[in-house]
Amino acid sequence: MSPRTGRPTNDPKKLSTRIRLSEEDVRILDYCAKVTGLTKAEIIRQGIKEVYAKIKK
Repeated sequence: MSPRTGRPTNDPKKLSTRIRLSEEDVRILDYCAKVTGLTKAEIIRQGIKEVYAKIKK
C-alpha cells in the first residue's frame, strides 16, 4: 500500500470542531465565501484570528 498522499502543508489541520449556527449565520457565511472565494473554514479561521487580535491589544 502506498502512503496517503495529499497537498503538503506546513500547517496541517488535524483537529476538527462542530458548531451550531442559525440560518442567518449560515447565509452570511455562504455569502462571504461566495464573494471572497475563500472556504467557509478559512473565513471562520480569519474571524477567530480577528477576535484574538482584539483581545490581545
